[in-house]
Amino acid sequence: MKQKNPPLVNCLFHSAELITPFQIKLKGAGLTSFQPVGWTLTTATKELPLTVASQQEGEIELELLDAFPFGEDAFVVHLDQACYVQITEVVRTESFDEMFAEEAVELGARYEKAKTSFAVWAPTATAVTVHIFDEWYDQSGTEYVCKRGEKGIWRVTVQGDLEMKWYEYEVTVNRRRQRVVDPYARFLSVNGERGMVGDLEKTNPPDWPAAFPPERADETEVLIYELHIRDFTIDPHNGIRQKGKYAGLAETGTHDRDGLSTGLSYLQELGITHVELLPLQEFGSIDESNREKAYNWGYDTTHFFTPEGSYATDPYDGYCRIQELKLMIQSIQRHGIKVIVDMVFNHVHIWEESALEKLVPGYYFRYHPSGAISNGTGVGNDIASERKMARKLIVDAVCYWLEEFQVDGFRFDLMGILDVETMKQISAETSKRAENLFLLGEGWDLPTALSAEQKASVNQAKNLPAIGFFADRFRDAIKGDAFSSSSSGYVSSEQKPAVLKAIEDGLKGSQAYFTKPRQAVHYVEAHDNHTLWDKLKVAAPYEDERQLRKRHRLACAIVLLAQGVPFLQAGQEFFRTKYGVENSYRSPDWVNQIDWKQRAVFQENVEYIKGLIALRRQHPALRLPSYQLIERHFHFLCLDHQRIVYHLDQVGQYDQWEEIVVCHNPTTDKQKIELPGGGGWQVVVDDQAASLIPLYIIGSNCAYLQPLSTLVCVKGN
Repeated sequence: MKQKNPPLVNCLFHSAELITPFQIKLKGAGLTSFQPVGWTLTTATKELPLTVASQQEGEIELELLDAFPFGEDAFVVHLDQACYVQITEVVRTESFDEMFAEEAVELGARYEKAKTSFAVWAPTATAVTVHIFDEWYDQSGTEYVCKRGEKGIWRVTVQGDLEMKWYEYEVTVNRRRQRVVDPYARFLSVNGERGMVGDLEKTNPPDWPAAFPPERADETEVLIYELHIRDFTIDPHNGIRQKGKYAGLAETGTHDRDGLSTGLSYLQELGITHVELLPLQEFGSIDESNREKAYNWGYDTTHFFTPEGSYATDPYDGYCRIQELKLMIQSIQRHGIKVIVDMVFNHVHIWEESALEKLVPGYYFRYHPSGAISNGTGVGNDIASERKMARKLIVDAVCYWLEEFQVDGFRFDLMGILDVETMKQISAETSKRAENLFLLGEGWDLPTALSAEQKASVNQAKNLPAIGFFADRFRDAIKGDAFSSSSSGYVSSEQKPAVLKAIEDGLKGSQAYFTKPRQAVHYVEAHDNHTLWDKLKVAAPYEDERQLRKRHRLACAIVLLAQGVPFLQAGQEFFRTKYGVENSYRSPDWVNQIDWKQRAVFQENVEYIKGLIALRRQHPALRLPSYQLIERHFHFLCLDHQRIVYHLDQVGQYDQWEEIVVCHNPTTDKQKIELPGGGGWQVVVDDQAASLIPLYIIGSNCAYLQPLSTLVCVKGN
């Protein structure tokens, strides 16, 4: 039966909301006076009977025998009254996912020279069109009507060569028409205002992937160095030409005014295995047309598949950012360093303006049972990763970055917001596509609207054995609570028993939480909170700086010599300061930039950290692969608030050394220690140097540990 949509005049019904595919909640005045029969759901093509399931003052719940006719405007009709049915909380039901989730479908624009196919998931929409423009700034273009298919996927194929044409969708949901940028767009205009049709083959540099990939290291050798592209390249004294850009980090042979290496060449000399790059997904806090005037870390994603334009030499060119990012990754990998990218899937920049919200309102974001939006991230929204098409979006994006950009790992921001099943799928899908990937994330237990057992928090780490977690208890035990400026830790002679216990656990790989040491990511500073130097300065503002530098070096040594995976922030090795700014996510360059002059001033400490890194990489006993081996070979000889002494014995089957003794002194006094098994110990680390070649030999079993220092003694070849 075909009939026109009823007019909405003289209506006593205030609203009608679809709450499940079979239930409608109707609100209005005097509803109890209406009869329980004669209710219908009417669209332009059909009329379906409705049954009154329950009735109370001002509200009626109506039921359909068949599922709601998604894709059409629908009205509740009774006698001479009619009300438009708003599609609301139904999208957050399991039955909605069962009806419409399609995890195998390819979404986005698929380019061929003769044609381009478009596909977008919008099951609650009643109309979708795609608009094609010659230029990204054009106000009018050619419109093509999409056809709704199974699972609410709208498609259209446009004939002809659309390369470098710009596009956007227009979607109608609940009678509201909005323009939307494709959430699966691979190419974007400046500030992500429109998608572009492009040929990904044309973004590949010569010899892509890297013609000379780094030798595959075993999983225990990972040593991560976190940096922000702009921070690392923007300093006027670093010799880098393309400052603040992908191209700048790709440059080689750069040096400062003292002739010391900078940029990528410096990273290679330092000896780290992995560089972890702060977010590269398109983010919303910087105007790419005026990028020099603003700064941001980038934890406010707007598009999951496309690189950020402010790091490109030309953010208006849809190809440029992809080409230059690939060249940067290739250059890093050719220097023997693997690339981890920091991914932000836990929230979006402004959820109300997000393409996800416009396409399927209410679906992609998490809500409390009360109807309030969940805000465990603290920035206004939480992505509902537990919903099938939200999970698909995340997994698709990770696999795309892996395959298209040939990266070597992923760090997941606020991973505790995401659900365990999503992280399991990421682990499974990435392992099919690449070997020796390193996955890690922030496993904080945040107050999102998800049950504790569903959150991918550190409490669920044993269910996620392929993923590393930041070990914040070890961090705080070493330097003091990251969220309490005045608190102190072990390197500042903190006497609390809990601190000593956390130090003990951390040195042995934080095994209380994890299945293997590879999951324990140990650190004392990252982009968040104070740098280690600023933390020590705030906690002890009047202490002599030479002594503070000893505490700083001791903290770094504790991390680099602990079992597990060490993590450094860029500039940590030369006492990076942000001048007391604790959360510098949008502070200016003078706060955030790597000050390469400071590297020259503290070159001695840089060499010390390089020595510790080389020692760790050369000697597998310092990074045993299992807790069983750690329990067998790792023994504390002394563990108190004055000194730590531990012994790695009978490790010759894994290492060229037979025995290793590591000692830390957090006090300002010299400490006497006894070494096991008599004299003949070779010293490779003391308060002055760290070296693969022994510095000297201790003739007896007695040694003195200098104030605020580390001592490493070895026996063997």
